[in-house]
Amino acid sequence: MRSTVGRGTGTGADTADRDPAIDLVRFICLALVVVGHSMMVSPVLHVDGTVTTENTLAQQDWFEPIIWIFMVMPLFFVTGGITGLQSWRRLEADGGTAAQFIRARLLRLLRPATPLLATMVAGLSVAAVLGVDPQVVQLMAAGAAMPLWFLAAYLAAQLNIPVLAALHTRAPWLSLCLLAGLVVAVDCLRGVLPDLANANLVFVWCTVQQLGFLAADGYFSRLSRSGLVGLAVAAHLLLGIVTGLGLYRGNMLVNLNPPNLTLVVLAVAQLATMDLARPVLEPLAGIRWISLLLALAGSRSLTVYLWHLPLLVGMSGLLLLAPVPTPASGSAEWWWSRPLVVMALVVLLLPVAAAFGHLEERTKANPAVHFRPTRAVAAVVVVLIPVADAALSGLSLALLAAGTACFSVAIALLDGFPVHRRDRRRGRHGRRTIATGLK
Repeated sequence: MRSTVGRGTGTGADTADRDPAIDLVRFICLALVVVGHSMMVSPVLHVDGTVTTENTLAQQDWFEPIIWIFMVMPLFFVTGGITGLQSWRRLEADGGTAAQFIRARLLRLLRPATPLLATMVAGLSVAAVLGVDPQVVQLMAAGAAMPLWFLAAYLAAQLNIPVLAALHTRAPWLSLCLLAGLVVAVDCLRGVLPDLANANLVFVWCTVQQLGFLAADGYFSRLSRSGLVGLAVAAHLLLGIVTGLGLYRGNMLVNLNPPNLTLVVLAVAQLATMDLARPVLEPLAGIRWISLLLALAGSRSLTVYLWHLPLLVGMSGLLLLAPVPTPASGSAEWWWSRPLVVMALVVLLLPVAAAFGHLEERTKANPAVHFRPTRAVAAVVVVLIPVADAALSGLSLALLAAGTACFSVAIALLDGFPVHRRDRRRGRHGRRTIATGLK
């Protein structure tokens, strides 16, 4: 991979542009996630009136080896490490602080997530008032909000970038090995201390993000094509050994929650494969209509990710209650209906992206604007309380409401609402209004 960041100095990051190949990879990953979830959500209405959900795709025997290819979450964190390190070095070179970086990263995630939580609370509350069975309300809350675990993991990784970047600058390989060692230690102890496995929500994704740091600094670009092929093959062989010996499950969906070492090894294979594909990715990303699509999708990617499963669950639930025949989960008719489901989901996502996508506009961390570190710390604590509870205990209507309130408080702490204030530094009679929203 080409190095777009000057190692350890931050100077190369000052002029670094967005990498279209990385944008294309992230778009492909997002599309695979949306399509994959459309093949997993399958609510079933039983004779006694109860409703359950079936993960149809995960129940297919042939799918277990395929998920090694389509489990793209590690690649999300690799690319997040690449762009995150570049952003931090740009800010640091301009005299910015870790608190300013954390503020920008938090607002980037909280602004689009908060209206989603509020909408879900309102919709599920109305359903409860209308007499929908509490079990169904709980099922919809847990299923629709499943992508929110990503917030816990992604925040844990991104908010640690200033510290992890400093370790990477001093000792890139040692810092990676130390993080990987923590992952292995947690995996070894999870049998004795099951709750300890949740620590890998931090350690696994920070390790994968650290691989992105190495990629950003060009370490993998130094390998020949045969070296990259060998790295990808070796990583898959290692996965085959640890799963074949029964040390880990072969199902990557199981390995995702809580995450374990297999996802780190898979990230190595995916990073090597992405570098091998660069001669194809770069010309594709340079095609005008694809470039325009990537620019549009990139500015709305988090909105699509957060909203696609709630919309899918809501659509599936309405179809289940509607007086129309629904094919049995996993039947031939069910599989033939999947393209229609995907197209309907895309149609629903378009107005949502248009309405809420502007909330994703990047918050620039302005080094010239002073921001108190204590407010950043307080916002992190306020956000992580409901996020950690959701990751550890699952989601409920009450927790969604608490999350909405906590996220709103955090945005206020970060001066993230577009309010206007007087700047008294110009004297008693001089007035100036400044936007405290996007900087």
